[in-house]
Amino acid sequence: MTDFVETKVLTFDLFGTILDLGSSLVPYIRQSLDVRDVDSVTADAFWEQWRYRQRIEQYQDTMLLLGHSGYLQTVRRALNYTLRQNGINATSDTIDEFMHGWRYLSAFPEVLPALTRLQSQFKLVVLSNGDPDFLDQLVKERVVWNFDDVVSVTNFGAFKPHPAVYRGLAGKLEIEVSECMMVSANSFDIMGARGCGFRGAFVNRYNLPYEDTRYQPDVTVRDFTELVAALL
Repeated sequence: MTDFVETKVLTFDLFGTILDLGSSLVPYIRQSLDVRDVDSVTADAFWEQWRYRQRIEQYQDTMLLLGHSGYLQTVRRALNYTLRQNGINATSDTIDEFMHGWRYLSAFPEVLPALTRLQSQFKLVVLSNGDPDFLDQLVKERVVWNFDDVVSVTNFGAFKPHPAVYRGLAGKLEIEVSECMMVSANSFDIMGARGCGFRGAFVNRYNLPYEDTRYQPDVTVRDFTELVAALL
């Protein structure tokens, strides 16, 4: 059994790890598609395309050294692309309508009970690609949990998995990278954190393979209930 006695801080990804993006957004997407009589793509498929494109937008910003252009800005750019990909006129009103659901994201049901147990042993910190004001709104109104800190990557000028994010977070908290564990459902996030000396807990909510890399997670679980069992 892996010993996590040196781990002091759990740093949590928010989007897709704590917040259930698909279940939260697909009903809004379906409604917007139905209003336009779009039957060439399902709401689930549209969401998959949108999410995939958003990650490309983030990666492009990092590779082109553009810094952190804003999480919601990459969401909007990805939406513009996905609308046009599906033959839908990407007007500003249409984009605003499809974006509406992002204010109403909900947490996975097992998250809050798990956080209650984890706080007995670890400092709990959100480390997210999101914009600061957006993160504050989501944590206070949608997750409704009092984390020890909520940190946006805007502090470090790049999207995850840029090394500046993980090293910068450890510096901000004034602890060693080896005392941090990244908890994420995004395998690239775990890989980036592990490459910087973090421990890593891969919450494989979507039953996806992990990267072929030397930077493997210290623990792999299906949800936060299993995470508690693995860490406590």
